[in-house]
Amino acid sequence: MAEFDTIRAGAGTRAAIDEGLRAHMNKVYGTMSVGLLLTFAAAWAVGNNAAMMETLFTGFTRYIVMFAPLIMVFAFGAAINRLSAAGAQLFFYSFSAVMGVSLAYIFVIFTGVSIAQTFLITAIAFAGLSLYGYTTKRDLGPMGAFLIMGLIGIIVASIVNIFIGSSMIHFAISVIGVLIFAGLTAYDTQKIKTDYIAHAHAMDSEWLAKSAIMGALSLYLDFINLFMFLLQFLGNRE
Repeated sequence: MAEFDTIRAGAGTRAAIDEGLRAHMNKVYGTMSVGLLLTFAAAWAVGNNAAMMETLFTGFTRYIVMFAPLIMVFAFGAAINRLSAAGAQLFFYSFSAVMGVSLAYIFVIFTGVSIAQTFLITAIAFAGLSLYGYTTKRDLGPMGAFLIMGLIGIIVASIVNIFIGSSMIHFAISVIGVLIFAGLTAYDTQKIKTDYIAHAHAMDSEWLAKSAIMGALSLYLDFINLFMFLLQFLGNRE
């Protein structure tokens, strides 16, 4: 009888974790979607306002606009342990809006139709890659380490190409960038899932309260970067 109760309790725990995981992933995707909506709304509003574009993207101000999202990402990582779940969510939404301002220039360079088409293609690809990461039984951990190394490589190459200005290097970076962020989408999805299961077993309620925001940020960055690299191929210039 005691053994039966133990088995029943174990099954109940697994069911609770499965239900919690579904709710957790729904919150991750929901938070990420709101962030993307804020980003593209801010980008559209600023990109279609000539006066704001001139103010934000001329002189020293343009460097502030360009690097503000990067600074905020590092600040978020440093402050996450001191933030409440509500504070972390507010920070993420603020970051999403700032990211939108930094990307406003795409509405000047590319046609609105090609931006919308690329966004749709990115969304379809992202959904498929994330679904693979969630359902696959294969451990994507080793692939993740390789992808992070590749990401560092394209960052360095991008900085170098600012001074060289090679169209061939730019094309290569775009191709590799698409592949890297496609892989990271699957990897990050699996990591969000496995991390949740590990912490749910440990009953780490404080971590669980903020982990959905961190997961949303990871997938949000994967989506934005995948979109921007695809736009280099699919976007029609004004």
